[in-house]
Amino acid sequence: MGVQVDRAGLSDEELLLRTPGDPQAFAEFYDRYEADVLAFFWRPTGRADVAADLAGETFAAALSSVEAFDPVRGSARAWMYGIARHQLADAWERGRVERRARARLGIGRVAVSDEAAAQIARIDAERSGVLGFLDQLPEGQREAVIGRVVEGRAYRELEDRLGFPEATLRQRVRRGLRAMRARLEEAR
Repeated sequence: MGVQVDRAGLSDEELLLRTPGDPQAFAEFYDRYEADVLAFFWRPTGRADVAADLAGETFAAALSSVEAFDPVRGSARAWMYGIARHQLADAWERGRVERRARARLGIGRVAVSDEAAAQIARIDAERSGVLGFLDQLPEGQREAVIGRVVEGRAYRELEDRLGFPEATLRQRVRRGLRAMRARLEEAR
């Protein structure tokens, strides 16, 4: 009989690092992020079927490239949302959801029932409280907060990506978080 592994006690990074030799580690990672990734796609698309399809694409792409994950370069959460953002950008650019990663892995199209669509909408409503305020920030603040707080990127990396000095980015993050906090307090 095999040794029982308590994957629930492992960090997200440990799960990804174990995945090549332990596929159940990715199953645990998937369980942790499924609802968040669905909500991430629900917000810009407003369609449960598209959100589910994009989430499937994202997890398929993550599984296909899991050996490239390097915790030194960033957190598992940032890595996952980086893949999700690329999937969304590809979908918008091409006007359709990419099917290549799912096809490589033999994963069929996601069929979404009315009940599942309602559940995705509920998940989004539950999770969009604070993140909903993110959409209301000016673009520069929003990009800085997403990069630093949501994705967990270093300011140096954001300097290169966004083209602003670290001091400016720190100020934008501070102002963005302050504005989000104020809106949250007003909503209470």
